[in-house]
Amino acid sequence: MKAPESMVKLIEQLRKLPGVGPKTAGRMALHILQMDPETVAGLAEAMVNAKELIRPCPVCFNYTDEDLCWVCKDESRDKSTICVVEGAEGVLALERMGEYRGLYHVLGGNISPMNGKGPDDVRLRELLERLKESRVNEVILATDPDVEGEATALYIARLIGDSGIRVTRLARGLPVGGDLEYADEVTLMRAMEGRRKL
Repeated sequence: MKAPESMVKLIEQLRKLPGVGPKTAGRMALHILQMDPETVAGLAEAMVNAKELIRPCPVCFNYTDEDLCWVCKDESRDKSTICVVEGAEGVLALERMGEYRGLYHVLGGNISPMNGKGPDDVRLRELLERLKESRVNEVILATDPDVEGEATALYIARLIGDSGIRVTRLARGLPVGGDLEYADEVTLMRAMEGRRKL
């Protein structure tokens, strides 16, 4: 690519972000170059500060820059329910919904033998400790609906097994406004399994 070396380096760094391909990185780089210096400095400072100050919450492993994350600090949350997610992005997605009022547990990944990640590579031990030390009566498994997420959910369900804690899984199926003809077989199967009486 014919461009100044510093711009090429900026594009290369932007491409490291998830979902950013070469064209998007190029557009982002051009946008940054058109911003005033104070705005660019603010953006760079915010990224450096976030990296330096944000760490996992010691209770649920969501991100925080305080002693506890904002969910764990909230006394009004339902402490009898823990929703297990793979990453902090799961917490953000569920919180956007605005309906869930329980607690979270961020695993920090999933079980993926193909990628060399076993049960000891995610925060299962910490989840089990939380369950022993609290009055949780339901664990909601909200891992991704892919092979690794399903394997992780099944493993957790077996671990909790006979503890008397109810284990549920987020429903999966057809999206609102979706057409049957465009749905894949797995989505249709999940929708059929999750059907309910009207």
